[in-house]
Amino acid sequence: MNSIPQILEKALLGGRILRDEALYLLRNAPWSDLIEPAHQLRSKKNGATTASFTHFRVINYTNVCSIGCTFCSFHRSSDHAKAYVLEPKDILQKVEEGVNKGAHQVFFQGGVNRQIPLTYYLDILASIKSKFSVHIRAFSPVELVHLANQAGLELATLLEMLKEAGLDSVPGAGAEMLVERVRRILSPEKLTTSEWVETMKLCHRHGLTGSANMVFGSIETPEEIIEHLDVIRSLQDETAGFHAFIPWTFQPQTKKFKIRNVLPLEYLKIVALSRLYLDNIQNIEISVLGLGKDLGALALYCGGNDISSPVIEENVMRSFGIRSEEEAIAFLRESGFQARKRDFSYKIVQEYPSDLP
Repeated sequence: MNSIPQILEKALLGGRILRDEALYLLRNAPWSDLIEPAHQLRSKKNGATTASFTHFRVINYTNVCSIGCTFCSFHRSSDHAKAYVLEPKDILQKVEEGVNKGAHQVFFQGGVNRQIPLTYYLDILASIKSKFSVHIRAFSPVELVHLANQAGLELATLLEMLKEAGLDSVPGAGAEMLVERVRRILSPEKLTTSEWVETMKLCHRHGLTGSANMVFGSIETPEEIIEHLDVIRSLQDETAGFHAFIPWTFQPQTKKFKIRNVLPLEYLKIVALSRLYLDNIQNIEISVLGLGKDLGALALYCGGNDISSPVIEENVMRSFGIRSEEEAIAFLRESGFQARKRDFSYKIVQEYPSDLP
């Protein structure tokens, strides 16, 4: 086994960290040892003085979901008094509101609602595209598999139908922790790791790229954190379909789901390790939405280069996020970076001169 300095030097020279080396760093390296190498790699890939943000409109089109993840307080049963499915006119109104506020992406978040027909989704996608020039990101892997099964379609056929209607990309949602032991406990009705991977692989092959994430802070072990990172890296080796990786922590939502207290230094260490291990992913997003500005600013010096904010209407998780482009620009400037607005594929669409010396 190489020493901590040897592993870090290998990464800085462009070598690939092995799984046992990553686990060794996670278990034994002080968090402060990982920060500077991670920031150097971030600087090589994305520049040292800039950080990017995007602006998107979240639309929770339904809160009905039959999956019943232990950590989710948003979902309702179909017969619940507060269950809903948005009417198409209400969705279009929300899109218009987002566009008027400067958002150029729409992110659909819902659930596995077995009462919604495929035509609902196809018609909404087409209606949005006929009226607005926005990027539509929607449908987690478990939603896609459900839709295909319900409609009696091959998944590949469904993906082409959704694309033709207006779908531009898919989120890497529903990953949480891509380890079977953890998934069986936290979300046994979701896709298995292999099913999630195969679904994302097919999406990427059909041009529906996106991001990957990891949610930690529950029952996972250090070995399982590395296992998750390796699943993502291996899939990226094969498809190159992930534009970014977003590590964030579970939030307290339900009484039956217990989280552990992830200290800020642990989070920063995971961000840095993600940058070091995921050598084939260009961008590491920092979830200011879930973590707050102070920790988010530090994470931009620990390997992160992007904040996925501002977000219009986030209902699934408690938000500490940034609510306007002006606030995003000010946050990045105050954190010591030149702000750059990006699109979905991380193409820079606008730069804002820094007013810092």
